[in-house]
Amino acid sequence: MKRRILSVLLCTGLVVSMLAGCGSGSPDSSSGSSESESDMAYVQDKGTLVVGITNFEPMDYQDESGEWVGFDADMARAFAESLGVEAEFVEIDWDNKILELDSNTIDCVWNGMTLTEEVTSSMECTDAYLQNAQVVVVPSDVADQYQDTDSLSDLSFAVEAGSAGEEEVSALGLDYTPVTAQADALMEVDAGTSDAAVIDLLMAAAMIGEGTSYADLTYTVSLNSEEYGVGFRQGSDLAEALNEFFAQCYEDGTMQECAETYGVQAALIEN
Repeated sequence: MKRRILSVLLCTGLVVSMLAGCGSGSPDSSSGSSESESDMAYVQDKGTLVVGITNFEPMDYQDESGEWVGFDADMARAFAESLGVEAEFVEIDWDNKILELDSNTIDCVWNGMTLTEEVTSSMECTDAYLQNAQVVVVPSDVADQYQDTDSLSDLSFAVEAGSAGEEEVSALGLDYTPVTAQADALMEVDAGTSDAAVIDLLMAAAMIGEGTSYADLTYTVSLNSEEYGVGFRQGSDLAEALNEFFAQCYEDGTMQECAETYGVQAALIEN
């Protein structure tokens, strides 16, 4: 996917206001441990913002050179730059995202993450920035047979473990196999080892249908409506800093520019 570089790294003027608000340890602290620091100070001290992701086009995926690109990857890199640090992308098992965050293996989960009750109760989350839905993916030649939820009962599904898609098929009582990533769910359907998959609408729009690697797959039933957010450790001051960053980037148009690069502009939520 063709990629444009964001203009001179998005909203650098926001740095001053964010730095002014970050405190380190309390006056009584002699150790300067992470417990007494703000999360922003912790990230700035080590010089990296470690971003937990999965391979999820158009949000986070690798280009021909192996660099992580996508709407989320580009915005994460720009946000890290505004903090004066580098973004480091780490592929995680999506089912373990909360554990990875709490153990400080990563600093945030930024990968088209649906704001479910589990997520919002376990992380400090940003405001929603993209709209999404969970959709059913099937081979194109049988798509006309699966146009409503009642028609799905006899299908075997592949879904990403710990995802909103898994929640939806579980709630419907459908037969499913959990897999590591949404991309793996598509591979299962393409190979015929599963009848169908449930994945994010934004991923389906980018990865299946004519002109893609999965030209013989299509999506039919939409199971829900949802929103994406970014998750940090509970109590983290980085969530509000990112809200401010999103608002500034929306105001100056760089967020829309990035969204257009990856074809997600219609799903963008005004910040």
